[in-house]
Amino acid sequence: MSRNTLTNTAIFSLLVPGTVAGAIPHLLATYDRESTIFSHPLVRVCGRLLFAIGLLLYLYTAWLFVKDGDGTPSPTHETTELVTSGIYQYTRNPMYIAVLLLIGGQAVRYRSVHICWWLLVCALGFHRRVIEYEEPHLFELHGEAYEQYCETVPRWLPTPSEAKQ
Repeated sequence: MSRNTLTNTAIFSLLVPGTVAGAIPHLLATYDRESTIFSHPLVRVCGRLLFAIGLLLYLYTAWLFVKDGDGTPSPTHETTELVTSGIYQYTRNPMYIAVLLLIGGQAVRYRSVHICWWLLVCALGFHRRVIEYEEPHLFELHGEAYEQYCETVPRWLPTPSEAKQ
């Protein structure tokens, strides 16, 4: 792990997830009237919780990329090793899940239906990117190890039976 890898991870995180889960929701909220569906105090607490979990999950997964993969989340400085430790034992795409949680938290924070639509667009875009680019690319790089990883770890969310294993 080098200082350069940490710096590149920080820069990528500020530019890409920072834009997708921070700047764009903030911009969308300026064009949206506050929705009453997010007014209940319990919903507001859940929104803060979503955001906090998303932030912690993103930081943890980015750290695993640096520590275990000797790389960054950026496609221009990708990991040299297949990261399968930590949360990656339960889901193959926790970083995307983290960003979606951050956006969901922002939707509640700003009481914005537009941000809810942005969440849906991002979820569909992430799914397409994973299927069309990342999975074929990782199979090309890691071969049988990645294929076996895909057979044992779900793409998105573990089912209760998988979580017990």
